[in-house]
Amino acid sequence: MPARTLKDKVVVVGGASRNLGGLISRQLGEHGAKVVVHYNSDSSRSGAEETAAAAKQAGGDAVTHQADLTRVAGVEGLFDAAFDAFGRVDASVNTAGIVVKKPMTETSEAEYDRMFAVNSKAAYFMMREAAKRIDRDGSIITVVTSLLAAYTGLYSVYAGSESPDAMARTPGPGRGVRLRDPWR
Repeated sequence: MPARTLKDKVVVVGGASRNLGGLISRQLGEHGAKVVVHYNSDSSRSGAEETAAAAKQAGGDAVTHQADLTRVAGVEGLFDAAFDAFGRVDASVNTAGIVVKKPMTETSEAEYDRMFAVNSKAAYFMMREAAKRIDRDGSIITVVTSLLAAYTGLYSVYAGSESPDAMARTPGPGRGVRLRDPWR
């Protein structure tokens, strides 16, 4: 069987302006992929632009797109941007996440709501939109952090907000599209 290649594959990467999402985007570029580099806010725009430039310099292609992934319209707009730029989506990788590092007894309702919106709601709707938009032989990957393995009292709310990890272990949405947990 021939080896699978990422050359010219279109990959949407959520949370791609820095950290793991930035690294994944750069590596996708090294393999010739076309990357949609997501960023959340004006403060992360320059990181997203640097990531896209690095992916291009490495041999791929890339565009950036700003969106609030805690809003379904933001997730849909991210995938629309991929179709506008490259005509399709072959894979989706979500690395967007947020940690409120404080004891449960000190966590506000607003902090709780924000963390769950980013870590659960955004991850869920990224997977849902990818399942709708990827036609065949694609992949849907959602990444949770290793912080779950290093639980401390300061991560109590964060650990609960990463529930989409369980969804990554469910059967794929069909049509040859696979949900993948990259750590298993």
